[in-house]
Amino acid sequence: MKQFIVLLLLIVQHYSFAQQPFSKEKPPVFTECESVAIDALQQCFDQSVFDHIYNNFKVPERVYKEDYKGEVVVLFEVDTLGAFRVIYIDAFYEELKEETIRVFSEFPRVKPATHNSRNTFKQYSFPIQIPLVNQKVTSQDLAKVNKISALEAKAKREFDSVTARTIRFDKPNYKSQLNIPFVHSQYAKFDKEMNLVGTNSHTGAKPFIYSEVAKYYDFNAENEKLLQDRKTWVGRKLWNEHFVELQTANYWFTIDPVFDLQVGKDTDADFSYTYNNTRGLVVQGGFGDKFSFYTSFLESQGRFADYFNRYAETLKGFGPDPAIIPGRGIAKRYKTDAYDYPVAEAYLSYTPSNYFNFQFGHGKNFIGDGYRSLVLSDVASPHPFFKINTTFWKMKYTNTWMWLTDVRPEVVEDKAFKRKYIGNHFLSWNVSKRLNVGLFESVVWDNSNNRGFDINYLNPIIFYRAVEFETGQGAGNALMGATAKYKWNDNINIYGQFILDEFSLGDITGGEKSYKNKYGYQLGIKYYDAFKVDNLLLQFEYNRVRPYTYSHNTIVLNYAHSSQSMAHLWNSNFSEAIIIGRYHYNRWFANAKLIFGVRGFDFDDGVDDFSYGGDIYRDYFDRPFDTGVEIGQGIKTNIFNGNFQAGYLLNAASNMKIFGDVTFRDFDPNATTSTTYKNNTVWFTFGVRSDLFNWYFDF
Repeated sequence: MKQFIVLLLLIVQHYSFAQQPFSKEKPPVFTECESVAIDALQQCFDQSVFDHIYNNFKVPERVYKEDYKGEVVVLFEVDTLGAFRVIYIDAFYEELKEETIRVFSEFPRVKPATHNSRNTFKQYSFPIQIPLVNQKVTSQDLAKVNKISALEAKAKREFDSVTARTIRFDKPNYKSQLNIPFVHSQYAKFDKEMNLVGTNSHTGAKPFIYSEVAKYYDFNAENEKLLQDRKTWVGRKLWNEHFVELQTANYWFTIDPVFDLQVGKDTDADFSYTYNNTRGLVVQGGFGDKFSFYTSFLESQGRFADYFNRYAETLKGFGPDPAIIPGRGIAKRYKTDAYDYPVAEAYLSYTPSNYFNFQFGHGKNFIGDGYRSLVLSDVASPHPFFKINTTFWKMKYTNTWMWLTDVRPEVVEDKAFKRKYIGNHFLSWNVSKRLNVGLFESVVWDNSNNRGFDINYLNPIIFYRAVEFETGQGAGNALMGATAKYKWNDNINIYGQFILDEFSLGDITGGEKSYKNKYGYQLGIKYYDAFKVDNLLLQFEYNRVRPYTYSHNTIVLNYAHSSQSMAHLWNSNFSEAIIIGRYHYNRWFANAKLIFGVRGFDFDDGVDDFSYGGDIYRDYFDRPFDTGVEIGQGIKTNIFNGNFQAGYLLNAASNMKIFGDVTFRDFDPNATTSTTYKNNTVWFTFGVRSDLFNWYFDF
């Protein structure tokens, strides 16, 4: 009996709870609807909205004149205070949207909607008939009045909510993951700050990204010193700012027109004048503080000094195009004696943490602290690359993989240039606060056996020399090298490089100057704020590379791209001494350079067709002797190249400069052939240029 009573009480209790509704919802209530029964509140609300619209809406005159018939759909909400707010309007005329906003702004406050006796938001979608109709709300009208969910309302206003609220452009590029355009004179401005005794910087792998240099050099402060007081939009864009610059809380970008407009005179040329006409566009930007992008396209026509034109035509590859412009790329004929050469560069840069930076793009890279590099230089044409910079403790490890081409007719396959690849490792270690050493290795391989990009060389931590032996003697060409830098004090740095292409201890110690001794070295010194003159940099550098270095018995495996060396632009079989001076004061600048060198060239005259080791594209098996190999063998040529450039920085943001330049070149071989002959050139140039890359004319 007791059990029955307990069960009965539980059933009654459950039934009573089940009869209570879990929630109670009430729509917004106009004053005139307060006495209406609860079941009719929604219809009263809808009728009040229709009445208010009919009594206050003024159809625009344009709509009347064009006899428009249709409807306006308005999405609105009543908030927790009873105020009306328009969220979205769909209308054929902009005037109808404006009138709808006006009408809804005049709605009176009402009692807000409630849910479980708590005030809540309520959203509706209402149709407004055009022409206006004074209607009574029916069940059919109620079907048109959509009570939509919060998710639907959010979706319907998504487009309008995507806004880019711009903020003042505060030069976000100066702390971004963008590369600082690698221009020797530009890098000289912060070279001292990065090389102060005690810094943990790594200056071997270039280009640098802004965020890593910003730790040592205040770009904003230095830029402020250069700004001119320009009030007009034209004045600011010409002297101080990017042409287009936009910044929001989440992203930014800039757009700049690019020009390199030059006219000059070569005293040794038959034609009347030299010129270069480059127009283009540079777009750069960033998303957040970890991802940056850069792209540029340049369309150019030019005719240069006669010695440069002749050299460009010796580089030509398979096909009808007459030349490869050194450092730029393949050129078509323009008119009768000039060249048309488009160039495009781009990259993505991503830094997920303080340890890693990833870059993928089409451009150039450089390793070293000097004007030249014997391990990896920027003298060749742009090419695809993928790079990983890993920075930890007192080390920086740079891995670079590059996709290159051999354009010579003898290696073309199915009328397509031969594809080859380079993988580089470079480890920079700050041994002490003064001494930095670097270890370098590289391997060149091609698409033999259709192996494509060999995954054996994809591992970022491996010794390439061992892999070269494993994959076959002719499968790759491995090079090894080392760099060093010593900070004598805050104003003087001593630096150097060593490149080893082939090593035979017996031949080196034998003293017979074997052809197998394929190596080169560099020694240099930099003097910052020389003789206590602010912003004056003096530099001396000596480079020496033995014959046959960078070449290979499988000639496609040389260390080159598109007929240009990936290291020193003189290839091999040379020595040179370089003296450089750089100075800048506010927007004014001046650069001077003197080069004294000796090179050895091949005769190729039908009688003596031996390879003397200066042309890295030749098979070194075709050599005249095995021992007694010396720098300058073949046609020994003394070279002097002097250059002076001075100018004024027009735009501090885009690095647009106006300049004058004079080059004196004396080329004096001890024998004359069709391609090697005495030449004495004085080349004057004047122009306006966006200075974004190094361009070498000192061949």
